[in-house]
Amino acid sequence: MHDKRDISFGAGEVAGVLDTLGDRDLDGVEFGVVRMDRGGDVVSYNMAESRLSGLDKEAVIGQNFFVQVAPCTNNFLVSQRYQDSDELDETLEYVFTYRMVPTPVRLRLLKRRESHYQYLLVETHVHND
Repeated sequence: MHDKRDISFGAGEVAGVLDTLGDRDLDGVEFGVVRMDRGGDVVSYNMAESRLSGLDKEAVIGQNFFVQVAPCTNNFLVSQRYQDSDELDETLEYVFTYRMVPTPVRLRLLKRRESHYQYLLVETHVHND
């Protein structure tokens, strides 16, 4: 597995590092990682995100993240940003509300022109920095 500092939530080149990780390595990442194809279908869903959402990762793979998995993200704040950009690296405060108690999170939306994937990183708010 890659050095932990390379895959921190705020790391500058984290999208490129995530592209190199297999599913088992993604499960070792401490924050939620949703790897999607360019159409929004889930390719990988790590254990941290499965625990946060309460959704079994096997049930999520192949589903459209914005429509079938987390329709609370199918809006201009999240899904539209992926659609409107070839390159994306934005962090925003958000509240997940679908199939769960409203949960404040920090999202990082990642998309690189040279990658076949786009990523949604999810960090829960357990402290204020």
